[in-house]
Amino acid sequence: MPGDMGMERDDRDARPEAEAMDNLMADDDAVAIAPESAATGRDATASAELSIVIPCYKERPNVRPMVDRIDAALPGIAWEIIFVDDNSPDGTADAARAIARRDPRVRCIRRIGRRGLSSAVIEGALSSSADFIAVMDGDLQHDQTVLPTMLAELRADAADIAIGSRHTLGGSADGLSSAMRHRISNAGIGIAQSVLPMRVSDPMSGFFMMPRARFERIAPRLSGQGFKILLDIILSAPERLRVLEIPCRFNRREAGESKLDALVMIQFAALLLDKMLHGYVPMRFVAFALVGALGIVVNLAALWLGHRAGMHFFSAEIMATIVSMLFNFQLNNRLTYRTHRLRGAPLARGLVLFMLVCSLGAVANVGVATALFSHSAHNGLAAAAVGAAIGVVWNYAVSSTLVWRTL
Repeated sequence: MPGDMGMERDDRDARPEAEAMDNLMADDDAVAIAPESAATGRDATASAELSIVIPCYKERPNVRPMVDRIDAALPGIAWEIIFVDDNSPDGTADAARAIARRDPRVRCIRRIGRRGLSSAVIEGALSSSADFIAVMDGDLQHDQTVLPTMLAELRADAADIAIGSRHTLGGSADGLSSAMRHRISNAGIGIAQSVLPMRVSDPMSGFFMMPRARFERIAPRLSGQGFKILLDIILSAPERLRVLEIPCRFNRREAGESKLDALVMIQFAALLLDKMLHGYVPMRFVAFALVGALGIVVNLAALWLGHRAGMHFFSAEIMATIVSMLFNFQLNNRLTYRTHRLRGAPLARGLVLFMLVCSLGAVANVGVATALFSHSAHNGLAAAAVGAAIGVVWNYAVSSTLVWRTL
């Protein structure tokens, strides 16, 4: 799986001196890059037939190798690369722009105030005027040599979307860095296949190509959240897409670090629930509810520990409620409101506000749980679960409007 590809507020704290040094290094790197017009005699300003959208975050070392490899893989094809950088603090955008100054086939969109792989792909694709768009990760793990095959199949109208598959005959997923990543990827594939309208061996792939016009028709239906843009496209299409899977190698990462973490799986689950609910419930609320469900588990675990420590149920429930609120705040800050993530002083203020305002929900939580427990002394956990669930909608409304200010 890719790493939750889509500019957090702390990125703005990068030192000006470091940015200046990055700019100087990027300029030095660019000297050796020859524009296409000089290398091939072709008009470098001609309209591209293929736009390759590359969402990236902290991928500076991979920018120049990516351009070189794509250039070598697409002889005779009018292409452009659109790097969509989420305000990387390592100078990824500077590296892309240094190349772009000498090669007009390379462009960079630097996003400030928003982050996420799916939304980056959407923004990059909608900036294209090419007939076809391809999507690749910025970590050099996708096999660029299959791009001509994908393009040829789409030119021939053999499919609506061509997917670079690691799991069809001839493909390879050896680039996954660990056995754990293999297990996570396989679990995600199995879940995704259970909800897809057609058989796709690698629905978690981040490497695909499709006609731009078709993408634009689907774009208004996309959630734009999380990392699984391919799955979002297939599930959002108004008609059943003709899918062609082309075997490809998934290479090992050469530089930088993977963005995969446990939060990606929660976002994946939120995406599937969003599509199952046909978009009637906001995906952010779905993610918030999933976090709330985990918070209930934390609440029950803390309550059990308090009970084992000899605490009275009322006191144990108060303690468990505070622990679960702290847990929910931290996980929502990293997941649900990832694009509005709070750090530093805003984080402290947000936590205080979250605790103060949501204390009303906590009072209802404790009151309901205690009332239920008083009628059934042997059902304390169930009482606590009901009390914890009461505040989910309230907490979501408060969090979105006052803490992270997204509504």
